[in-house]
Amino acid sequence: MITLTSSDGIQFDVRKAVAKESQIIRDMIQDDCVITNIPVANVNQKILAMVLEYCQMHVDKAEVEANASNPQTTAGEGSSSNKKDLKDWDKEFINVDLDTLYDLILAANYLNISGLLNLTTQAVADIIKGKTVEEIRATFNIKNDFTPEEEKAIRKENPWAFE
Repeated sequence: MITLTSSDGIQFDVRKAVAKESQIIRDMIQDDCVITNIPVANVNQKILAMVLEYCQMHVDKAEVEANASNPQTTAGEGSSSNKKDLKDWDKEFINVDLDTLYDLILAANYLNISGLLNLTTQAVADIIKGKTVEEIRATFNIKNDFTPEEEKAIRKENPWAFE
């Protein structure tokens, strides 16, 4: 077991396999830089709990798939249904407000959890998809700091981006 401590001082005891979903933590463990407690300074309790839930689910599903591919396991445990279940779980997991999604992106990047980073950034791409520049600005509360002349020039240079 490894203990991870959030930025607000809350400790989470997790299996090493779950903690190793983070490339940063995996490297610390492999390099013997860690005894048992790892501070996760940039991630608060709420987000760390979500990150660990994601990691736990993915480790559990990987273990089920490994057991399903073992000839000694019972027939009928197909990995394709496990992948579909995991995809559905991911879709539900990422159904959060924008602030939480943003914090998950930062945590996934900080901890170097590529699967979670891919999932969260794809969620942002899906939010943006099909929206106009104005709709994207409204969704993400982005202030237009271009002068009318600058915006006109950009629209002229890049008409494809405003279709």
